[in-house]
Amino acid sequence: MASTTSARPPGRPRTGVNAVVFAATLSTVRELGYARATVERIAAQAGVAKSTVYRRWPSKGELIVDCLLDAFGPVPLKGDSRAELMSSAIHWIAGKIGEPGVGDAFAGVFSDAVSDPALREILSSRLQDPYRLALQDALDEPENRVLFFIDVVVGTLLHRMGMTGEPMVDADVAALVAMVLPQLADDPGTAG
Repeated sequence: MASTTSARPPGRPRTGVNAVVFAATLSTVRELGYARATVERIAAQAGVAKSTVYRRWPSKGELIVDCLLDAFGPVPLKGDSRAELMSSAIHWIAGKIGEPGVGDAFAGVFSDAVSDPALREILSSRLQDPYRLALQDALDEPENRVLFFIDVVVGTLLHRMGMTGEPMVDADVAALVAMVLPQLADDPGTAG
């Protein structure tokens, strides 16, 4: 008699668990706010056991960082000039921060990192560094100038979100681009 049992172990299929958890994370953050979006609530929203979440992400901060990496994806640096590349990066991050739950999650994990050195290291190495390196390569700028660019742009966008609860409107993003580019879009070393 041939066996009719599957070689796959019982339980929920593993394919797609990350996507389901990430969607539940952003949804829960959007609905409840960052502080009230606990791992338990995120797991319940995703329809998975909290142990499933904790096996992949030992802390809420690590879950949020990976969720943000998934939401952001690679930075689409578009344009032939430094100014076009920088403008595309600013518009891209403004758009991403404006997506439902993303800005809230980013601001929340950023705030937690202020008093949590381990989370600050995760945020820096896993979230900021890939984008910093891509910008350094595309712009041929030293690390300190790229970090300044990131600080000014992301800090401004998160500040607006924190003060108003809303992402920056397109006209203000355009004004931010107009303010930042004269300082950083010149060839390396020529800006005053």
